[in-house]
Amino acid sequence: MCGILAVLGCSDDSQAKRVRVLELSRRLRHRGPDWSGLHQFGGNYLSHQRLAIIDPASGDQPLYNEDKSIVVTVNGEIYNHEQLRKSLANHKFRTGSDCEVIAHLYEEHGENFIDMLDGVFSFVLLDKRDNSFIVARDAIGVTSLYIGWGLDGSVWISSEMKGLNDDCEHFEAFPPGHLYSSKEHGFKRWYNPVWFSESIPSTPFNPLALRKAFENAVIKRLMTDVPFGVLLSGGLDSSLVASVTARHLAGTKAAEQWGTQLHSFCVGLEGSPDLKAGKEVADYLGTVHHEFHFTVQDGIDAIEDVIYHIETYDVTTIRASTPMFLMSRKIKSLGVKMVISGEGSDELFGGYLYFHKAPNKEEFHQETCRKVKALHQYDCLRANKATSAWGLEVRVPFLDKEFINVAMSIDPEWKMIKRDQGRIEKWVLRKAFDDEENPYLPKHILYRQKEQFSDGVGYSWIDGLKAHAAQHVTDKMMQNAARIYPHNTPTTKEGYYYRMIFERFFPQNSARLTVPGGPSVACSTAKAIEWDAQWSNNLDPSGRAALGVHASAYEHATVPASLSAGKSAAEMNKKRGMSRRLLKFLP
Repeated sequence: MCGILAVLGCSDDSQAKRVRVLELSRRLRHRGPDWSGLHQFGGNYLSHQRLAIIDPASGDQPLYNEDKSIVVTVNGEIYNHEQLRKSLANHKFRTGSDCEVIAHLYEEHGENFIDMLDGVFSFVLLDKRDNSFIVARDAIGVTSLYIGWGLDGSVWISSEMKGLNDDCEHFEAFPPGHLYSSKEHGFKRWYNPVWFSESIPSTPFNPLALRKAFENAVIKRLMTDVPFGVLLSGGLDSSLVASVTARHLAGTKAAEQWGTQLHSFCVGLEGSPDLKAGKEVADYLGTVHHEFHFTVQDGIDAIEDVIYHIETYDVTTIRASTPMFLMSRKIKSLGVKMVISGEGSDELFGGYLYFHKAPNKEEFHQETCRKVKALHQYDCLRANKATSAWGLEVRVPFLDKEFINVAMSIDPEWKMIKRDQGRIEKWVLRKAFDDEENPYLPKHILYRQKEQFSDGVGYSWIDGLKAHAAQHVTDKMMQNAARIYPHNTPTTKEGYYYRMIFERFFPQNSARLTVPGGPSVACSTAKAIEWDAQWSNNLDPSGRAALGVHASAYEHATVPASLSAGKSAAEMNKKRGMSRRLLKFLP
């Protein structure tokens, strides 16, 4: 993913201001280390930090139309750019960049072209003919984007908060699926799918239609001019991504350039569930598998860097971002610039373990809608920023617009977890890829229980984080938490510890307001806590907090506070392994 920064309608067009914009843009260089560009038109500045994935030779930004009256800076990938180019046959293209179509589509359709784009994107477009501009963000918020306002009336846009937080009077996350128009001085939603109303769908489950939609989503994401791979934890979602990629790689342009041997990557503590399962799937698929180990101490040492890059104090996001952050650095060191990952599946299909307690199909579906709408604050933010910290791009086929339409149109009765009928979480997705004649995955992987990323890398990772936080946050500090942090008051020492670090990097009130809050169990929304009375006494985002559901649920709903962060995962898992094996998968 690239980094974009724009200052629009600024009252200062001096050289000093240009230097300041360049300085702020450099804060985003980790996102795009391949090239930098800046276009200035009066008090308008459009800058770009490029990660070259498509057309590395000539696709530098900002991009223009034929006479350079339209300027655009883009972070994203437009997967249908070749089809769109054909519809723009009367236009002359300067580069092979997939994003150049945006300038020409605007010439043809004005602001009403956003829904024509099949891909993920954040962009700023300046029309120099009337000094107007538009800003847009993709449907779900796979790409990160912020908007701010200066005291002089200027509008600021940045891929990350750190690009504008010091220079804006107020800033906030740019809402996904929206367009901001200078002519209308406000936002309007361009993404309006049927499921957004949260009405209950009635389309019967069609396994082949679901399978085909996902395969198409993966295939279009094989568009690349650089080396790539897949993230493979051995869970259902990443394993399906890897299986479909391996199956369809041959014959693509990517295979012609880089060969048909797929590379896969996994991270975990020594002895973690993900490492074992990831290797098993890699061996089954025949990928070139790269396994990265880290210790609890490695992760703790990286926490400050992680919070600086992902720009949140949300506990579950930080827990999961840290292993991904460490793994991304290793992947980039191998010369890989793009990976395909499995984010989004749990939200679409009710894959989190707390969905076992959904009382009916209506509440089940409405919770999936709430989860998908909030993805930009959680898993999309994590995946985008943890990888972009090292100039690595992540692509997420489960969040393909067309696939979302298919998945969210299924009657939720089919998604409900019904153990008496052999249906576990994400049963419809598992069933869609349960092919006896030409299997995508081994059965026990296809039906492996859900592990959240922060759990799957090794259970002692979370326990070690809690123990570390307990050493740095006292009971007395917690007693004053509501006075020190009245907004989204941290309720645990771990949360307090992250909040202290976040506030040091981002002290503005606008910054703390960009982070969601409220109670959660096993990644639920606040509404879903009502499904089980005992959950309100065990509010933790780990999947193991789903008492009576997860096979390795927290014993007695507590976590030992005396765990040493220096102990290896193997030691900790061995000590607790016997008790976990005795736990039953309770109804």
